[in-house]
Amino acid sequence: MARERYDWDEATQGLLLSAFYYGYVITHLPGGILAEKFGGKWTVGLRTVGNICSDSIHSSSSCLGWSSWTFGLIRVLEGMGEGPVIPAFILLLARWVPPSERSRFGAMIFGGAQVGNIIGPYLSDIILADYGDWALVFYVFGGLGIIWIIFWAPLCYSTPNAHPFISDEEKQYLNSNVAASGLHKKLDPVPFKAILRSAPLWVLVMAGIGQDWGYFMMIIDLPKYFSDVLKIKIKDTSLMSALWYISMYISSFVFAYTCDLCIRKKWHSITTGRKIYTTVSFSIPAIIIILASYSGCNRTEALVLFITSMTFMGGSYSSVKINAMDIAPNYAGMCSAFANGIAAVAGIIAPYLIGMLTPDQTVGQWRTAIWTVFAVLVGTNLVYLI
Repeated sequence: MARERYDWDEATQGLLLSAFYYGYVITHLPGGILAEKFGGKWTVGLRTVGNICSDSIHSSSSCLGWSSWTFGLIRVLEGMGEGPVIPAFILLLARWVPPSERSRFGAMIFGGAQVGNIIGPYLSDIILADYGDWALVFYVFGGLGIIWIIFWAPLCYSTPNAHPFISDEEKQYLNSNVAASGLHKKLDPVPFKAILRSAPLWVLVMAGIGQDWGYFMMIIDLPKYFSDVLKIKIKDTSLMSALWYISMYISSFVFAYTCDLCIRKKWHSITTGRKIYTTVSFSIPAIIIILASYSGCNRTEALVLFITSMTFMGGSYSSVKINAMDIAPNYAGMCSAFANGIAAVAGIIAPYLIGMLTPDQTVGQWRTAIWTVFAVLVGTNLVYLI
């Protein structure tokens, strides 16, 4: 039934999949400014309210059978609600987490996306199997957002000094060990000129493009590869997607703990740690997905290789994802907004380009598309190391 109602070609599907990131990109900088001015707590809370509204609109679109362009506009609005999240969370981490614990907390927070990627499709499949109504899917997730914000509002605080429940001992420890001086004094306005002239930040932008390009290809386009090329049933594709999300989630904690341990023991510096795990999460997955593309129609081999690739991508939470805190802890939210906002352009380009490169969904066309992912990952990794 879904195919009859939404019979869109590959290029249109790629454009719609990327539409989310148009809104996502343009709200990073406003989100960073809001986070710096009002704190990470309310910026994240505002985003959740926006997503609840988007889910309500989505439910209407699925009922009314709106056009692809209308659906794309809704995806843009949904992306606008999501854009401020990373800058706000990075600012919260910079205010709450000592340098030697950043990797672990980064993995804990951003790895939560993998939990959502596991539970979301599974829960959607159950709802559709029992009721066959896409509108109900959006209502359920909108309801979960309402429950979440009921807990978030009274329990989260933007800085330790504003928190009424933590002990004096914990507050003193955080004030002594967290690098961000924003805990102790009012900061000067965001130094936009210094940000634009920062070479390390521009390199972080390039690394973010590489990371997003590879990651978005895996989560958006790879299920299409399994269903259209390897001819795996959609319900089995959802299970396979869950497997590589689980592997990435678990590995992110292993890499994060190892990175923080080495920094705490002074076995390597923070900078060296970021470079190590950028290489782990960029170049190793790039090599593995090329091998997977040459596995032909061997489903088991392709699945194992793609899962292994996503496992190594878990290293990104110990590297580029949290690197803005190392560059400028006082303005981590704004720097993260700048880096991640520009990098998220990959979310617009990658799905559309892959859709253009794979109009017939053949193995050869997909191999060409995957080589482009390899070039972006390895190239940005080398620039970051240099």
